[in-house]
Amino acid sequence: MQIYAHHLYSVPNFNGGTGYCAAGCREWFAAHGLSWADFVASGIDEAELAATGDELAHRVIEHAKALAADQEPSHG
Repeated sequence: MQIYAHHLYSVPNFNGGTGYCAAGCREWFAAHGLSWADFVASGIDEAELAATGDELAHRVIEHAKALAADQEPSHG
């Protein structure tokens, strides 16, 4: 699954609000050797994000999966 910027900006955060801040995300990507520009243009594969081992990455992956599940059409 691809993770996109809208997932970062809509994930429930630790302060009871919504979304991670763009400046902090840019710093996080740089600290993990990931390209923020590539991410904004194309997203990032969840496996690459998960490989960081970071709790913030896992949190946004789970959020993206939940959003995708909510958008699947129901059958029946």
